[in-house]
Amino acid sequence: MCEMLGISARRRREANATLREFFSHAERHPHGWGLARFEDDGALVAPGVEKEPHKATASEHLHDLLSERIDERTVIAHIRFATVGTMEYENCHPFTAADNTGRVWTLAHNGTIFKGALLNEYIGIQFGETDSERLLLHLVDRVNRAQIWLGRALREDERFGMLSTVVADFAKGNKLNLLVFDGEVLYAHTNFRGALHYLQEDDSLTFSTNPLSQGEWKPLPFARLVAAKDGEFVREGPFHGHEYIHNPEDYRFVYMNFARL
Repeated sequence: MCEMLGISARRRREANATLREFFSHAERHPHGWGLARFEDDGALVAPGVEKEPHKATASEHLHDLLSERIDERTVIAHIRFATVGTMEYENCHPFTAADNTGRVWTLAHNGTIFKGALLNEYIGIQFGETDSERLLLHLVDRVNRAQIWLGRALREDERFGMLSTVVADFAKGNKLNLLVFDGEVLYAHTNFRGALHYLQEDDSLTFSTNPLSQGEWKPLPFARLVAAKDGEFVREGPFHGHEYIHNPEDYRFVYMNFARL
């Protein structure tokens, strides 16, 4: 299982210690790492998402990156244990895609889409091979269709409603632990027990697959989408009830199908 980290803060905060502890878990997740940092206006910090298809603890580039002070309001990081997709740069998280208004969506996923026929249309379009990238492309397509129908960009509440619907649609039968950032709001979701936690500190929220430090870490609200902005929870969606319970047969089916691609 992969691990994810997300930070939402009201003001820029030093994130090096948190990131070092998070990436130290790569001994158990050796198939790649990724880090997305964002400007105060939500734009990706140049050169955009930095990632490699190598174990984070063996990466000289990541070591050099973390040797410099990292002060950000919003961060998404990921270490990968591959279930779908080979060890290639294009398969490392986080993934990004822009909607038809130019808004950039960034997604990290810890889990597997076992039942995702709706995503098959993106197999020949995506850059890599992962179900996670296909899920992001599907989300952006649904946002685009809604914006075309309305004749305008979605408001913040409408973006939350759209993503909440997508999450509910795909949570049934799938392991769907997500962090998504739309340039303004950081969304989080889990439907697998113990797979995502949060820590509220002053004016910041930290999300992590596993607690990273001392502090009052709590399980994320379960089987519903939540949204954070400026270090505070701002929205919580309805309980959809689709819990994923580990089933080894699900993974056997995925490996068989992936071998045919």
